[in-house]
Amino acid sequence: MPSRLLAVLATGAALALAACGAASTPKARSTSTPTPAPTEVSPAGDIPDNQAYVTFHAPGAPYSVKVPEGWSQTERGSVVTFTDKLNSIELAWGNAPSAAPAGAKTSTVKRTGGSAERATFEQQSEPDAVTGKTRTNAVERYVFTRGSEHAVLTLKGPKGADNVDPWRVVTDSLRWTA
Repeated sequence: MPSRLLAVLATGAALALAACGAASTPKARSTSTPTPAPTEVSPAGDIPDNQAYVTFHAPGAPYSVKVPEGWSQTERGSVVTFTDKLNSIELAWGNAPSAAPAGAKTSTVKRTGGSAERATFEQQSEPDAVTGKTRTNAVERYVFTRGSEHAVLTLKGPKGADNVDPWRVVTDSLRWTA
C-alpha cells in the first residue's frame, strides 16, 4: 500500500507540472520583488544629526556653550553635566584644569571660541544602575584659556559611536562672556 500511494502521488505531481507547462502563451513576469533600502543602524550612543541645541550659560561661568536640547542637567559647584542615554557633556570653570590622564593623545585645536588643548582617551563608564555593566567611553576634553580663566568641556560617549559632528557643534559654540 505505501508504494501504491507513492506512485499515485508521483503521478499527480507529474500531471500538475505538465498542466502548468501547458499554458498556451507564456507571460513575462517578474520573479524578483523589490527590496527596500537597508535601514541605517547607528551604533549605541550616536547622537542624531538632527539634534537641536540651546545656548547654556551657568551663573558664574565665564563662557556660554550650546548643549543638546532636552538632555538632563545636574550641577555640582562650578561643574554642570548634561546627560542623555549613553552620552554626557561636562562643563567646568574656575580652578586650573587637571592634567590629561596617562596615555591620552593631546593636541592644540582651533575652534570658533579660540584655541584649545584637546585630550582624547578612553575611560570606563560608571556601572549601569540596573545591569551593573560598564562600557568603554571615548572621551574628548577641551581646555580653553583666556587670561586666568579656564573653560573645560569634557565630552563622553560609547567607544565606536559617531559623535564627531555633535561634539564639533558643542566645542565650536563656546563664547567667552564679558
